[in-house]
Amino acid sequence: MTTSDELAEDSELKIQPDWRFLFSHPAHLLAFGFGSGLARYAPGTFGTLVAYPMYWYLAPRLSDAVFLLVLIWAFAIGVWACDITGRALGVADHGGMVWDEIAAMLLVLFFTPAGWQWSLLAFVLFRFFDIVKPQPIRYFDSNWHGGLGVMFDDLLAAGYALLSMAAIKSIVA
Repeated sequence: MTTSDELAEDSELKIQPDWRFLFSHPAHLLAFGFGSGLARYAPGTFGTLVAYPMYWYLAPRLSDAVFLLVLIWAFAIGVWACDITGRALGVADHGGMVWDEIAAMLLVLFFTPAGWQWSLLAFVLFRFFDIVKPQPIRYFDSNWHGGLGVMFDDLLAAGYALLSMAAIKSIVA
């Protein structure tokens, strides 16, 4: 099912994103989450899922300090990649640009307690806050544009998810 917002977004596009577009510039491949953003439905959800194998691969190989540096790098490179890709598409925050979800979910997973239940809760909470966009997420999503705007609202959604998990953990512990 395609929403009216998605149809309006598609009509504004300079280019329809596809694999050729993704491989035309490294920023496009990164912004589209190595292709996960091309998912026909729920690309943000597919992008969020990409963070899991990335985390499972990186976390045991990096110290906490180095992992935090990787997260800072992921955010910074995401600002660059999403800015370039948004300009190429003619839409600042195209739904297929999912690097923001990937980087933010990596942050959430870094602070998520061990166990599949916590990992599942982290996913549900992050997707909830990313989709619903309570204030101030909605403000920044609407008013900050370009790569920084694309990345920042997901950083806030990650913060909401982490605060919620901390509250839940304090209740169940």
